[in-house]
Amino acid sequence: MVEDNLVELIKQGNVKALEKVYVTNKDSFMFFARKYNISNDDIIDVYQDAILALRDNAIRGKIDGRGELRTYLFGIGKYMIYDILKKRKRLHLVDDNMFFDKETYSKPLFKEELNTQDKKVKKAFENLGDKCKEVLTLFYYRGFTLDEIVEHSNYNSKDVVKSQKSRCLKQLREYISKI
Repeated sequence: MVEDNLVELIKQGNVKALEKVYVTNKDSFMFFARKYNISNDDIIDVYQDAILALRDNAIRGKIDGRGELRTYLFGIGKYMIYDILKKRKRLHLVDDNMFFDKETYSKPLFKEELNTQDKKVKKAFENLGDKCKEVLTLFYYRGFTLDEIVEHSNYNSKDVVKSQKSRCLKQLREYISKI
């Protein structure tokens, strides 16, 4: 696959390969990022940072070549944009305490088969209540701190969130052990 070769060349420090990824995806990334209503300067900064993160992840062996580089790059950029919006307090809760369009972000980043353990975790996670799903998703997937979860949800304090997270993890482990 051509992308496997690009990843390998990037791992080796090939500037031309990285430049090819940069040039090939720049216009579509700019178009994609404009929907978040941030300035063109911010979009360019995010894109360049995302390219550097992609390079660093390739060098560290974190890109396995099973997904599209473009999808991987856009995923990195999307979360960098979220960070900008969060810092500016422009990322607000929308429908069902979600920060994104469910249809767009319910699609997997990479098309890959889940291993047996991942399937168990996924099935167990689906059995959790909405509050547990929310807390675990915000903390582990979105990278929110306990304070940020308090700020963006209906919890009274950091300690309540910490206790809820602990109970949810215990419940998740129990479900996994039963599968």
